[in-house]
Amino acid sequence: LGLFSCVLTIYIKYRMEYFQTEVFALQFGRRLIGYWLWLAKEVVKSSLDVARIIVNPRLPISPQVVTIKASSQNPVDQVTLANSITLTPGTLALDVYKGEIAVHALTKAGVDELRKGEMDRRILALREN
Repeated sequence: LGLFSCVLTIYIKYRMEYFQTEVFALQFGRRLIGYWLWLAKEVVKSSLDVARIIVNPRLPISPQVVTIKASSQNPVDQVTLANSITLTPGTLALDVYKGEIAVHALTKAGVDELRKGEMDRRILALREN
């Protein structure tokens, strides 16, 4: 029911041309669906990593708060990046301000993965025509 209501809402808003404004600059298309599929894979991968950490009796965590710079100056891209970070288990976007995202990460490996910039790069690719 949740999926149905989301799809119905997006369909109605699309028919109302709600997404034609600059605020909603991401176009629903092949690239966005591809990003969602990639993000779903990352969520599953991170979930397994967090589960391994939790079941380990030594609880090998190294929590830290870091700042990640968003490549895009577009607010929609920055929010998409912050929300994608929060959706990924083991990381949480705390604040977005002037293109910088404060992130709490459960492990150093999580920070290293964010600093590689793959998520940021994929969000930038959503803008390309």
